[in-house]
Amino acid sequence: MLPVSRFNEFIAQNNLFTPNNKILAAVSGGMDSVVMAHLLKAAGFNFSIAHCNFQLRGDEAVSDQAFCNDLALQLRVPFHTINFDTVKYVSDNKVSTQMAARQLRYQWFEQLRQQHGYSVIALAHHQNDAIETILLNLTRGTGIAGMHGILPKNGALVRPLLFLTREEIQQIITDNRLAYVEDSSNASAKYARNKIRLEVAPKLKELNPNLENTFNNNLLHFRELELLLQQRVAELKSSLFAEIDGEIHIPLAKVKELEPKRLLLFNLLQEYGFNETAVDDLIASLYKHSGRVFESIGFNLLLDRDRLIISKKSAQQVAPILIEEKTHEVHFSNYKLTLLHDDSPLIVKNNPLATSVDTEKLIYPLTLRLWQQGDFFFPIGMKTRKKLSDFFIDQKVPLHEKNNIPLLVNGNGDVIWIGGYRPDDRYKVTQNTKKVTIFELNKV
Repeated sequence: MLPVSRFNEFIAQNNLFTPNNKILAAVSGGMDSVVMAHLLKAAGFNFSIAHCNFQLRGDEAVSDQAFCNDLALQLRVPFHTINFDTVKYVSDNKVSTQMAARQLRYQWFEQLRQQHGYSVIALAHHQNDAIETILLNLTRGTGIAGMHGILPKNGALVRPLLFLTREEIQQIITDNRLAYVEDSSNASAKYARNKIRLEVAPKLKELNPNLENTFNNNLLHFRELELLLQQRVAELKSSLFAEIDGEIHIPLAKVKELEPKRLLLFNLLQEYGFNETAVDDLIASLYKHSGRVFESIGFNLLLDRDRLIISKKSAQQVAPILIEEKTHEVHFSNYKLTLLHDDSPLIVKNNPLATSVDTEKLIYPLTLRLWQQGDFFFPIGMKTRKKLSDFFIDQKVPLHEKNNIPLLVNGNGDVIWIGGYRPDDRYKVTQNTKKVTIFELNKV
């Protein structure tokens, strides 16, 4: 028997959708999405099936696509499918295969939702997926938002199977003799999530056989903590933030009283683009000299004598420029940047407006932009990183000047060169360098 009552209860408790809603169900053909499709049918919901073929597994992917088409015919529901050139998307957008597949499918699901009037997009994540997400977030570093796992509802995305564990889904498949397909890539520990599912989670379950229930209770606690934090931050904004002539003024005395300071300040300033590094720098400066300016992409934050002042950057702020591999020249603010490719390991010396870089280490597109609070690099000749804010202080660079210095950034986010000042040690030309790219700045 299908757990239709539990399914309906979970949907109602989390306000996912109603019998009057039109639902787009994302179905891969695997156990989870097949159970979701059968539950939607058994519960009498109005839904259609959408299936993506990423063309990464040859005949296996074609077979999965045909299976999903047959499932839609069996359940007598509309069927949407698409073939993606995922390999080309990876190449064009310089992202991982997993990220490419994620971006492609969610973009397509949203297009279908809008074109055909679907209320929600149903995804077949279950309790074990939520556990794996938390473990993955913990290994990468996360705040409270990363600890609540996968939410039952996030905008138009709903997850009506979060009341089930993987073992329960397997039992439903067996008891109801439901056909499904198995993605061979799920058995590979090549991907981080698979490694957690196949190797880490089983070890944790040896310590706690009731792991899913424990984590489910933890998720509820973390979601409640997040709501409590959001409520506290909203109250602080209402009482501390004063808008004066288009600027946000915050009393410095009240900022100093905040506890826990780092958590609350980060959440107060996050919407203005200030990251944790900028918040740490701000806290370290609270009891020192006033007049320091912190910057995000769109805002300046001034540490004044008795207040913090957040102001929008001027409309004249220079926008970042993307540099493709075949680019020879770009214009940025008052500079022209020229690229020269050479097969000999040339090293530019005694010219601060030019630098030589090991071509093989470049990841295109590169970016030419202004510096941001939190930026760091490894100065040439050094093996330790240095914040650009500290570097500018050491170099005694005036505030108005540092805000106009071009920064050459690699496709992976590394700072390659502070134009006119210092290149990064990680990208220098060495005896192993086979090809060099020379970047030269000229004021115009």
